[in-house]
Amino acid sequence: MRIVELLDQIRPIWIERVSRQLARGESVRESFAEQLAEYFEMMQQAIITGDPSWLNKVLDGWAEARTETELEKQEASLSPILDKILTSTHEILSESLDSRDALDVLGAVLPLYSYAFERTNQRETKLHVDHVSKELEDARFSLERLDKSKSDFIAVAAHELKTPLTLIEGYAAMLRDQFPTHNQDSPTLLLIKGVDNGTRRLREIVDDMIDVSMLDNNLLRMSFQPVWVNQLLTMIRRELVDPLRERKQTLKIVEFEGINEMTFGDSERLYQALRNLLTNAIKYTPDGGLITVDGRILSGFVEISIADTGIGINLDDQERIFEKFGRLGNVALHSSGKIKFKGGGPGLGLPITKGIIEAHGGAIWVESDGYDEVQCPGATFHVLLPIRKEPPDQRAAEIFRPLADAGLTTPIFNEPVENPAFRGED
Repeated sequence: MRIVELLDQIRPIWIERVSRQLARGESVRESFAEQLAEYFEMMQQAIITGDPSWLNKVLDGWAEARTETELEKQEASLSPILDKILTSTHEILSESLDSRDALDVLGAVLPLYSYAFERTNQRETKLHVDHVSKELEDARFSLERLDKSKSDFIAVAAHELKTPLTLIEGYAAMLRDQFPTHNQDSPTLLLIKGVDNGTRRLREIVDDMIDVSMLDNNLLRMSFQPVWVNQLLTMIRRELVDPLRERKQTLKIVEFEGINEMTFGDSERLYQALRNLLTNAIKYTPDGGLITVDGRILSGFVEISIADTGIGINLDDQERIFEKFGRLGNVALHSSGKIKFKGGGPGLGLPITKGIIEAHGGAIWVESDGYDEVQCPGATFHVLLPIRKEPPDQRAAEIFRPLADAGLTTPIFNEPVENPAFRGED
């Protein structure tokens, strides 16, 4: 074939000139010359057969020879190299052959170079995508390992803290018992009460750490039994009398449709979840603010909304607050305390609340127009709980079936949610 014969004529000078232009150093040039010889041979085979895929082996080898650093920075692309090879080919053809032969050979090799450019671009793109995917997978694995380490630390720390905490509580109780009931103003007894308050707060944090550990390991089990939202809210309202009075806030509980609806759930855990939300509302609402509990019946669900007139939450943070230790703002600038305005905390309450609600087959989300300590746009937390006619556990369902068959949908000792504009005053 005439084109192949013409290529044979320029082969030695082509390999020598291209290797000299692209490689620096004698040893590197010799190695690259061997690769160029293979490329030249495959180019001839592609012309003979009309199949440019003969070039694939060489082109793919060049693309895969790029280092991790080059892939990371998207450097050392083959396009400039192929461009120089094509330019050198054109120069050599012009110098070594007459114009007609040079044009014929150039017309035969140009489609191969077009194919080479396209092939290398595709191959390099795939290699870069694979590299980035591997980096993402490595990052995901590292994050999972870090999260597991954090979960393991929480579990170990919580259980290690329980023993000395129990000892402190026990000895404090023994000291307290040494004082007669009529001597309640003793300075020592006041100190013991301070220890009691500190250990009580620490106990709450340790319990939260244990709950988070159980959620992480799917060990948090729900004990389903009849439960009514109004009973939970009534008990929480009583517990929050002092915090509401201290912060001069108003708690308004609306008698919404579904508040007296019986469902099945873990009353202790639901109490914990709703208390976390109301305590959170107290903490991030300025003194004198309003907290409103409302809701509605949906198809198969009861929705409970807890709205406050607080400082609000940025849109970007409205998912992060449900993550472990997902506290917002500068920790150093936050005051300490459970109900103080913007009071500090470990950032476990909302993740635990989310875990409890989801363990009941429900959902929780927050709505807020943003964060503003001056305008106070507020935030509204929505809790969606399924209305169950019987518990999911078959054995428990058998126990409570007579209750459902009797048509008892309101609590036997039903206390209405009175004084809807409750202000922390009896």
